[in-house]
Amino acid sequence: MKRILVTGGTGYIGSHTIIELYKNGYEIDVIDNLFNSKITVLDKIEEISGKRPSFYEIDLLDYEKMDKLFSDNHYDLVMHFAGLKAVGESVEKPLKYYENNVGGTVNLLKCMKDHDVHKIIFSSSATVYGEQEKAKLDESMITGIGITNPYGETKHVIEEILKDVSESDKEFEAVILRYFNPVGNHPSGLMGEDPNGIPNNLMPIIMKVARGEIKELSVFGDDYNTPDGTCLRDYIHVVDLAKGHVAAINKMKPGVLIYNLGTGKGVSVLEMIKAFEEASGKKLPYKIAERRAGDLPEMYADPTKAERELGWKTELTVEDAMRDTICYLNNL
Repeated sequence: MKRILVTGGTGYIGSHTIIELYKNGYEIDVIDNLFNSKITVLDKIEEISGKRPSFYEIDLLDYEKMDKLFSDNHYDLVMHFAGLKAVGESVEKPLKYYENNVGGTVNLLKCMKDHDVHKIIFSSSATVYGEQEKAKLDESMITGIGITNPYGETKHVIEEILKDVSESDKEFEAVILRYFNPVGNHPSGLMGEDPNGIPNNLMPIIMKVARGEIKELSVFGDDYNTPDGTCLRDYIHVVDLAKGHVAAINKMKPGVLIYNLGTGKGVSVLEMIKAFEEASGKKLPYKIAERRAGDLPEMYADPTKAERELGWKTELTVEDAMRDTICYLNNL
């Protein structure tokens, strides 16, 4: 297996994964509609890796362009990162999220079937677990119950679609990777998370507060049943996450495999703020705000299966993520 099509390859996780794929000798084509990323990421990929992927500005909803791409090129595997991911926006515009995330994936799978491409690695999310009685989440748990936003629902629907396709096509091979909370940036400082518009996740907001683009950080609730009252999440360095995708390639076989990608440890919002302050030597202004609807007190991965079957586990820490984030900020 040599040639991989990466959807959403100019995005945060896709671009970091391309670096790791190049290290392992793969050839890469990228498609992206640049809705929430920048074309200049290709320059950064080239600067870091010495290689530049072929790029096609295509929206997954444009079936004709997708079909032509697959007609003109042969791919051994698709890595599917493309999708809208702002939780709050998904609540306000659910139809947009279902059309883009689910509809785009259906188009992609149709093109794959029509052109005899049988392997896909899908970028899923821990949100598919919904509300569980336990904070430590493992792949054997029932998913899809109590998901609190349409973004998470689209990830769950796509997982179910992949399972259905697998039932209908015995050649089909899928790996579903459920991410927890990606943080950090490439250690070179050249490439990192840089979303368009107002970010929704903690680290990009911390970055914008540090740069003075946002006045202060809002901590949503400090009265949860956790050690410091703020929510606990499993923060995984994006480079570790990227390496998980490379590890998954070698495990593929007919059917659907599912793995958590996380550290197995929870870190609170206040601990994240403190870690950034210690790494930067600067105070980060924040305020305590009302709890946010749908936020669970704590959730973190049980990564045992990924370590056992993929030979993968995280190697980098929150402190590493903060160091690399500051390096990236200094280069902006």
